[in-house]
Amino acid sequence: FQKCYVNTFMLLMCFLVLALPGNRAVWQFGVMISCTGNRPVLDYNGYGCWCGWGGAGTAVDELDRCCQAHDQCYNTALRHGSCRRFWDNPYTKTYRFQCDWRSKIVSCNSDNNPCEMFICECDRRAAMCFARSRYNEKYRNYPNAYCK
Repeated sequence: FQKCYVNTFMLLMCFLVLALPGNRAVWQFGVMISCTGNRPVLDYNGYGCWCGWGGAGTAVDELDRCCQAHDQCYNTALRHGSCRRFWDNPYTKTYRFQCDWRSKIVSCNSDNNPCEMFICECDRRAAMCFARSRYNEKYRNYPNAYCK
């Protein structure tokens, strides 16, 4: 019983350690979106067919295409030569960036390693794309059944 308890505890600790960077990575992308635009970050979750977890079908508009491109960029990062599949996952990998809140410009720091830079650029390009795309309320919380 004690061995099972220790293994469960270790598994839980490993999960927590891995989950913490993920929260920071998602937070970083959220800051980029906030920096470049003027909508609440959570408005983008569930928008169209591609914004939020998963993604399928035909993008409904330009903003949804931004999310589709972001998903494809993350998929490319998973195969990127400088990224190690487990440790450098784009959903959990942190990086360094700057936001100029006045000009609404985001830049990735040059001291990022090549994998961090690739992932940072995925997020930066998506945030800039969000900022220049129209948000259409009719695609907010869009039903997945329409995404074919």
